[in-house]
This record gives sequence, structure tokens and C-alpha cells, in this order.
Amino acid sequence: MKIIAIGRNYAAHIEELNNERPSEPVVFMKPDTALLKNGAPFYHPEFSEDIHHEVELVLKINREGKYIKKEFAHKYYDEIGLGIDFTARDLQQKCKQKGLPWEIAKAFNGSAPIGDFLPVSEFPDQSNINFHLNINGETRQKGNTSLLLFDFGVIIEYVSQFFTLKTGDLIFTGTPAGVGKVAVGDHLEGFIEGKKMLDVEVK
Repeated sequence: MKIIAIGRNYAAHIEELNNERPSEPVVFMKPDTALLKNGAPFYHPEFSEDIHHEVELVLKINREGKYIKKEFAHKYYDEIGLGIDFTARDLQQKCKQKGLPWEIAKAFNGSAPIGDFLPVSEFPDQSNINFHLNINGETRQKGNTSLLLFDFGVIIEYVSQFFTLKTGDLIFTGTPAGVGKVAVGDHLEGFIEGKKMLDVEVK
């Protein structure tokens, strides 16, 4: 399986990092070795001193497809979950300054914790899904899909031009504002519509 991630998909997050607003989805990949499942802890890597949390809704692909039109995109996922795109912000900044790819800042081991998934039938309006991330009991990030620059259908139409989607693939759909540094000892809890979906300890 593969992890496809979308960057710069919430305007407020673009502003907080002083990035340019994209005219089409910004796409990057993570390998399967980035996955953290079943509440496994995240071990803070030694190569970075500035690991940021980025909570995101995640689509689980349930059938193979390519060149998928937006109006048919909903047929290609049947579950929505929550994940964290851990980012080594210091490494990312160094790479960006040199005009280099920044996979090492996004795709390292354990950089993609995922929690539970819910069937799409539990979301009568996918353009109005609330989610948030608590750290040590304090809400740090809050998002709603109404604020997506590129909604789920646009994302799937766009990425499926370049990558054949296969059963089990995951699409991270972008993070809202409020990203920040994590530290050893932090307890991260993610929620969709108030339901706890993800639980990660930083060690």
C-alpha cells in the first residue's frame, strides 16, 4: 500500500507557515514504514529538534482506479479516519531553502500514525466534518471539511491522474491551522465529531 498526502489544503495553515496558496493540490508520499498503528508510541527521532504535529482526516481506498472523475470519487473510499502527519520542520526548512525534495522531513519511520476508521455512512455531509487534536488534554488543532481548499472528490480526481489507487491505500487530506512542536512525554488524542479516534504517546 501507499500513503498519498496533500499539503497546503487549509488557508489558515498556509498563512501560519507563510506558504503560497496553491492553484492545485500539493502532493507528497510516505512509505508504508511511516505507518504507526494500534496506538503504538511515536519515538522522537534524534535527527530533528522540531517535530510538528499535523492532524488530518484520512481516506481509505477500497477499489482500484485511475483517471477517476470527481463525480465518481466517492465510490473509491468507504471509510474515513484520522491520522497525524509528523513533520521534521527543521529538516523541511533546510531542504526548501536549497530547492530540494523534503521526503526526509515527511516520510521518516513512524511519521504517519493512524487511528480508527468509520464507515462513510456515518457522515451524512462530508463537507461538514469536524475533527480536532488534543495534546496533554488541551485542544491544539481544530478543523472542518468545509474549509478544505480541495475537497475529497477533487483530491481523488487529481492524484489518480498520476498514481493508480489501490485497495488499502491511504490519502491524508491536509491539516488545519495550529501545528506545533511535540516533545517526549506528550500525549496526543485525535477526535472526529467528538469521538476519540487516535491515541499516541511521544517517547
